[in-house]
Amino acid sequence: MCVPSNPPTARPIQKVAAAAIATVITLGIAWVIGTLFQSRGAPLEFVVAAERACADKNYQSDLQVCMNNWMTARQERTVAAR
Repeated sequence: MCVPSNPPTARPIQKVAAAAIATVITLGIAWVIGTLFQSRGAPLEFVVAAERACADKNYQSDLQVCMNNWMTARQERTVAAR
């Protein structure tokens, strides 16, 4: 059995094409992840403001209800302003 001493190497155009495809895939994944993070949940500034507005609540359940009500009211004002 004859074993070749040099394995076949990829042509430069194949390397460039593979790098381009990998770059497009990577950028696509990063774009999708960024879009998901932006479309889910409330912006952090609203969460922080709601926590400050509801700082007087002693129980976690009361705090969550207060924060949800505060953010809902804020969101309604933001939508109405548009």
